Amino acid sequence: MKIFNIPDITTDGSYTLGGAVTAILLSSGYSAPIILPLTMLAGATAGACTGLIHTKLKINPLLSGILVMTALYSINLSFMGRSNIPLLNFLNLYNLVSIFDDFNLNTLIVLLLFVAVLTGLIIYILSTDFGITMRATGNSETMIRSLGVSTDRMKIIGLALANALTATSGYLLAQFQGFADINMGIGIVIAGLGSVIIAETFINWFNITSVSASLLLVIIGAILFQAVLAVTLSLGVDASMLKLITAVFVLLIVSVPQLLFKKAL
Repeated sequence: MKIFNIPDITTDGSYTLGGAVTAILLSSGYSAPIILPLTMLAGATAGACTGLIHTKLKINPLLSGILVMTALYSINLSFMGRSNIPLLNFLNLYNLVSIFDDFNLNTLIVLLLFVAVLTGLIIYILSTDFGITMRATGNSETMIRSLGVSTDRMKIIGLALANALTATSGYLLAQFQGFADINMGIGIVIAGLGSVIIAETFINWFNITSVSASLLLVIIGAILFQAVLAVTLSLGVDASMLKLITAVFVLLIVSVPQLLFKKAL
């Protein structure tokens, strides 16, 4: 969304794909570390498909994502063989760390490690010539194409990387909650965009241009987004209303800064 200005709906499907691949392989006896690269490859393939449909068939990127997301629902269900795969009796990633007696603390360490490593990798990639070219593709596609850069290739690679990360999220969640479900990815794109929009609000307020600072704010935005939902549930709101609350919250995040800006003018 931030680099290419494409709200990639493939996310809903690749998130579930990550959980499905994890559940299938974990229940087949494969260890969690071995499953991770395979999960990322599956997500990258889904993202690349969206990129190919958009760039080679000249279809709107939003529609391209919807098409792949729709196809992934059937693919995920076919892979899983049923709508839900339980994982409670299998050794997962979080069981490999036993620094503390409290399972939640060990889980937190694993997740913090993942966030730190992935954030470092993203900062490095976006700071290289390749990353700068990718960012320039989103800022001015015509200009970067005039320099001889294949913008189609940049978009395909970018969407593949994004969905590889999304599948990694599905990989982590499936093991954390102890099951993979065919509907686990529904609406996840809203949560992702909400986190980015929260970060973008702070970025605009403080005129931040640093890539590392922007990524840090996205992480903070994701935490704030989930914290608001957790507080809402703790107040006794019915869990069935969670998706509605999420949509309303994202709407407020998007609209309030715009309204305040117009009022200031």
